[in-house]
Amino acid sequence: MKEIKFEEAIQKLEEIAKELESGTLGLDESVEKFEEGMKLSKTCTKMLNEAEKRINILINNGEEIQEENFVPEE
Repeated sequence: MKEIKFEEAIQKLEEIAKELESGTLGLDESVEKFEEGMKLSKTCTKMLNEAEKRINILINNGEEIQEENFVPEE
């Protein structure tokens, strides 16, 4: 799959979901769309994981800047 931006992948996933939910696609086309959606989903998950690894919070510790890993609130 060619490189795609996260936002584009999410938009395409939404389009695929709408097509599948419409019930107008034949079986073969539905399976193809589902496979494409799964690939896009994996791509999005990978992008999110990579972004999470890059996110750091800089904390001003007096005169020194300290870097900490981002921990999402639950």
